Amino acid sequence: MNKQNVTLALPKDLLRRARMVAVEENSSLSRLLADALRDIVKQHESYRDARHIHLAILDQGFDMGLNGEIDWSRDDLYD
Repeated sequence: MNKQNVTLALPKDLLRRARMVAVEENSSLSRLLADALRDIVKQHESYRDARHIHLAILDQGFDMGLNGEIDWSRDDLYD
């Protein structure tokens, strides 16, 4: 896998705490950030794919057994 360095501007306290998390997980800060970004991207892609599938289902419509004809009115429903 090709890698590329990036520069981040983070609050010092956040960076210190993130380093502590990395040490506790026996990992590096780079690995911790890469895993977090991977999770964010995966979640975004999953949402996008699910949205696409569900919008396609809505475009197809649903068979309500009416054969395209509605033989009742709103007032009939209240009677």
